Amino acid sequence: MGILNIRMNLILGFLGLSLLNGLLLCKGDVHYYDFVLKETNYTRLCSTKSILVVNGSFPGPTITIRKGDTVFVNVHNQGLYGVTIHWHGVKQPRNPWYDGPENVTQCPIPAGTNFTYEVIFSDEEGTLWWHAHSDWSRATVHGAIIILPAVGTKYPYPHPDAQQTIILGSWFKGDLKAIPEEALVTGGDPELSDAYTINGQPGDLYECSKETTYRLLVDYGKTYLLRIVNGVMNQEHFFGIAGHNLTVVGTDAAYIKPIVTDYIMITPGQTMDVLVTMNQNRSYYYIASTPFADTNAPFDNTTTTAIIQYNGKYAAPSSIPMPKLPSYNDKDAAESFINSLRSLASKEHPINVPMDITRRIYMTISINQIACPNSSCSGPNGNRFSSSLNNITFSTPSISVLQAYYKRLSGVYTTDFPEEPPYFFNFTGDVGDNTLYPTQGTKVIMLKYGEAVELVFQGTNVADAPENHPMHLHGFSFYMTGIGSGNFNNETDPKNFNLVDPPEVNSIGVPKNGWAAVRFVANNPGVWFMHCHLEIHATWGMGMVFIVTNGPTRDTSMRVPPAYMPPCSKT
Repeated sequence: MGILNIRMNLILGFLGLSLLNGLLLCKGDVHYYDFVLKETNYTRLCSTKSILVVNGSFPGPTITIRKGDTVFVNVHNQGLYGVTIHWHGVKQPRNPWYDGPENVTQCPIPAGTNFTYEVIFSDEEGTLWWHAHSDWSRATVHGAIIILPAVGTKYPYPHPDAQQTIILGSWFKGDLKAIPEEALVTGGDPELSDAYTINGQPGDLYECSKETTYRLLVDYGKTYLLRIVNGVMNQEHFFGIAGHNLTVVGTDAAYIKPIVTDYIMITPGQTMDVLVTMNQNRSYYYIASTPFADTNAPFDNTTTTAIIQYNGKYAAPSSIPMPKLPSYNDKDAAESFINSLRSLASKEHPINVPMDITRRIYMTISINQIACPNSSCSGPNGNRFSSSLNNITFSTPSISVLQAYYKRLSGVYTTDFPEEPPYFFNFTGDVGDNTLYPTQGTKVIMLKYGEAVELVFQGTNVADAPENHPMHLHGFSFYMTGIGSGNFNNETDPKNFNLVDPPEVNSIGVPKNGWAAVRFVANNPGVWFMHCHLEIHATWGMGMVFIVTNGPTRDTSMRVPPAYMPPCSKT
């Protein structure tokens, strides 16, 4: 893979220093990457299969830049089917054309063709990641994005001696194209993953995996910055290292007040920057990641491991210590960690929480069912599994919502997505059959440029299937101002909101039978997808679209489309 760096002052005048209502476009460097997507044979769990990967590696290559840089990535699709790439957590100011969710902002890059993404970084600093955003291809098509501080600035914590990316993933023995398709045809649960992975390797506890377990060689006394990405398909995770404390200093490319802990809870889509000082006896120590699953649904209840191995001369231990992580269903441990997150909110890294809210949205999150003729499906009661936001199951259109919006095409989407639930009932209690059967459609919410939005996610017990849902918003970070159990009370709960130093994130775990409140300013014009990052829930329709209208000036308006976009078709 060749990477060319060119000083910004040579090209791309549009990236001169400008301010987009809080999205600062800093003058930075320009980087070029080539991503070649190709089917490649990989052996895991005693068997070999072909998977789609980038540049022959699983996980894919890491993009390393500085705050405010721009990256051009030429994606050559030499695979068997169309695919898109999403730059998870990158706000892409005024630039939704390159955000990537399939048939929301673009159609897939057809096999045998290429498409160049322009990825514009603004105020992000820390760790993000990129991944495919077509069907379940992100299971093997993903990699890290490292955003270093801008030249002349530094980390708001002691500079680490070294750093390492840790990507949590999923491994399926089955065909990743066929698994979701079969689930949609039968209406039942999809095939579960067969293993979790750390940097592409399952670890010692899985068959035929011990020889290839990922090892991190470390020096005694040094502090390492671990850039942790949860790329797992369908499960939140607990993560820890035996005998070592974790100091969490950032999440979703924003700094937080340091948290010293012996475990983290990280949802699919989230990233965390963690400092670890290697201060134990020279030996081997397990890194472990286990599922958090507060659900009645089936899940892959296995553990992936890697090994911290100290450099030096010593006898290898007869047994390697394992971190003591919370039980798979320890809801309190998960919520305790989430509640501990606080923005750094320093002079060098300020935050700007919206105070004067102009738009309030209340959004229920549900697992649903769709009736099948003669109860012929494999879901509960012979029905088909579905999912919804405010009882609307998202229907992916055949052409992109962004294209339809820009060209003012009718019949692709409607602007009547409800801003509150269509029915009010005891969402987290005995719900009966309330909203068991959702409405299907491609519906959006229109936001005026500059609106201050408060969005409350409400978990539900619909279909007797409550669980934690990691919700991700494209094009924005938001401030998590409140979180709680039960039904949100709009009179009493806001009194306990944290409006001083709430964490700024792009993905949030909404607790089982609980709620989470977030705030953001709609200062990024364009079409932006919001969805659950449990892949099966997104497949079932747990998503929706925000369209932010243009502001009054050119610099507050969506950019024009590129000369070429992948053509829209069913392939």
